Amino acid sequence: MGANTKTVSQRTTMAKPGQIERKWHIVDATDLVVGRLASDIAVRLMGKHRPIYTPHVDTGDFVIVVNCEKVRLTGNKWDKKTYTWYTGYTGLRTESAHDRVDRNPTRVLYDAVRRMLPKNRLATQMLSKLKLYVGPDHPHQAQMPEPLTIQGANGQ
Repeated sequence: MGANTKTVSQRTTMAKPGQIERKWHIVDATDLVVGRLASDIAVRLMGKHRPIYTPHVDTGDFVIVVNCEKVRLTGNKWDKKTYTWYTGYTGLRTESAHDRVDRNPTRVLYDAVRRMLPKNRLATQMLSKLKLYVGPDHPHQAQMPEPLTIQGANGQ
């Protein structure tokens, strides 16, 4: 340390819940791969795309996904991928991805996004900003959602 060195102080800004201006984005899930789509949606819901991202504050945006029934899974995952859960009774319940889409078309994408979010109370708040719809219609035209471009769309 010399006598002529200057110390430069840097400031870190932490986001506060009232400061965040949320945007609305819309995604058409037709022919998009589930995992790639879910990771981009999770980044938007957490707010990691913003320079003001703060881990303990929900800084994310709202995401509307239409045509959830038309998502893609690569390889043989429609038949090989299984979802398992515990009901409280002896044994586990399992079903394939194909059966899950037939029963509830939005559930495959919902579970993929939910599992990519942090495992805490804040994730519930982030997940409430995800709006999934079967078909091309949604009731959020008043929010004027901007189209969101997904990296690697259509298998590219």
